[in-house]
Amino acid sequence: MKKNIIAMNASIMIGLGSILAAPSVYAESISDLEKQKESIQEKRSGVESNISETEKKIDSLQDKQMTAEDQIAAIEAKIAESAKKIDAKNAEITQTKKEIEALKEEIKVLKERIAKRNEVLKERALSFQETGGDVNYLEVLFGSSSFGDLVDRVGAVATIAEADRDILKQHELDKKELEEKQKAVETKLASLEVAKAELLEIQKQQKQQKQEKDALVKKLKQQTEKHEHEKMGLEEEKANLAAQEKAIKSAISLEHQRLAELEAARKKAAAEAKKRAEQEAAQAAAQAASQASESKKQSTSSGYSAKSNSSSSSSSPSPSASNVSQAPAVSSGTFTRPSAGYVSSTMGERWNKQHAGIDIAASGTVPVVAAADGVVSRSYFSSTYGNVVFVTHSISGQQWTTVYAHLSSRQVGEGAVVAKGQQVGIMGNTGHSFGQHLHFELHKGPWNYSKSNAVNPLNYINI
Repeated sequence: MKKNIIAMNASIMIGLGSILAAPSVYAESISDLEKQKESIQEKRSGVESNISETEKKIDSLQDKQMTAEDQIAAIEAKIAESAKKIDAKNAEITQTKKEIEALKEEIKVLKERIAKRNEVLKERALSFQETGGDVNYLEVLFGSSSFGDLVDRVGAVATIAEADRDILKQHELDKKELEEKQKAVETKLASLEVAKAELLEIQKQQKQQKQEKDALVKKLKQQTEKHEHEKMGLEEEKANLAAQEKAIKSAISLEHQRLAELEAARKKAAAEAKKRAEQEAAQAAAQAASQASESKKQSTSSGYSAKSNSSSSSSSPSPSASNVSQAPAVSSGTFTRPSAGYVSSTMGERWNKQHAGIDIAASGTVPVVAAADGVVSRSYFSSTYGNVVFVTHSISGQQWTTVYAHLSSRQVGEGAVVAKGQQVGIMGNTGHSFGQHLHFELHKGPWNYSKSNAVNPLNYINI
């Protein structure tokens, strides 16, 4: 019984026919499995290298992001400093405008004083024109009635002349002061306006730099998220490849066990054949001694032979598939239908993404079965697939992978050997799913993150 179970498991794994096939066929199958294992190991190494490269990219992007964020902080500090300077300039401009308003009042007073002096000076000029200038002073002097009166008049003339000179001098000083004050205030105001304009331009440039850095940080974050998502996918692919390698190793082990059992069976058959030959030789010798005894021995030998043949014919019962309620009938061909229901979505472009398999929908409790003999390489809960089972198959030297996703429950664990049509779970609505259905994928080769090995199941299974 143990030998039959081992042989059945090995047959389930690689589908190579009966255990009595030629040893060279088994050796070739083991060689194919070894090649598949080496191929998976190479792919794992490549995926690990890709993960390492992706991690380096993520580190680089995060470093750039930190640098950009530091630069943004520095720019924000400069913008704040510019704002303070602009506020200070606005305060100075406000103060200068107040000074200008005060100066306007002073200018108004100065203009009134200048206007009065202008009137006096006009009167003096008119007097000079009418009297001829110095003649007026002579008349004043010659018109004196006494020496004392002359002295008084000379002093008065001197005082008047000095007053005229003072008026002219003050007039010039006031005009100069007015011009200087106007120029100084206007220059200061213009300088403040220029400084403010420069600060506003600097602040504008700083804000533009901040916008550019903000855009850069946003872009770096998006790239980081993209690479992190890619890394997660690569890590899942790595885990799947590790599980597939484990399944292939299990298949190799089963095949070696089957070869060992086959060799033991052949040795046993050879020993039994030798024993029968010896018995027949002994019987032939006994015949020469006694015809009656020989007849009796022949009768005994015939009974033994019939018993032996009967035992041989019943020693290798063929396994039967599990009968599961509502499970689809196991069809002929390489793959069988994985569940009952109708195809609600085919393989191809869907929602701007590649739909790498087909969806089979049905209501109620719907069993999901293995599409072919194989080994369960993964059985776990995924955020996208939900409850999912991966089965690795080796058919005529070609590795295949089937995926059964969104299950409500899983009934097989990793490393389990499953037969074509054997139940692996119940149809459900777990993970990223909308309504009860089975998402079924068929990959010609191992499963990978890009799903580049995915083929259309409808080309291989009659659904």
